[in-house]
Amino acid sequence: MTNFTIPDRQQLSPEDRATMVTLSPSLKQRWQQMQIVYHVRLMNIFDHILLGGFYIEEEVYGPLYYYPGSTVDGSRQFETELPKDGILVHLTARPEVIETRMKSQPHDYSVVKKEDIPMVLSRFQDEVNASSFNILGQKVEIDTSELAPNQLLQIFLNKARPLMSARDLLIIGNNKN
Repeated sequence: MTNFTIPDRQQLSPEDRATMVTLSPSLKQRWQQMQIVYHVRLMNIFDHILLGGFYIEEEVYGPLYYYPGSTVDGSRQFETELPKDGILVHLTARPEVIETRMKSQPHDYSVVKKEDIPMVLSRFQDEVNASSFNILGQKVEIDTSELAPNQLLQIFLNKARPLMSARDLLIIGNNKN
């Protein structure tokens, strides 16, 4: 899974993460746009890819945290280049749950400030609602407020199953062993 939060902790060394945080806003924006283009290409090559945040995160976090005072233009244009059988998964939680999670499992480079949680949740909801995947009915929403991590996959599969292709359903069926 690739995550689009700056800095991406899954794939960068501590030194590289520190460098990403100190890049100028214009270089951060350029980096994010190149990441999005690269991953759109991968989505059209490989069958099953999971991307966390992706262009919607760019629309929300970009103007708020990565390049304050700037707007993010063009991220939504990539929806037209995504595979037509893609599914948008919107994970959410109540503000107080997110705050508790932020305290109990802090990130090295936290992006969202406690006081911004309600506004960030609203911005994500707006962007998800504006997505063509939402319009086409290819969206799954899951409130994780009361879920244990080991419950999430099964809930996702239950909600996403009606949106899956026959091939996807066969793959899932063959992996139940």
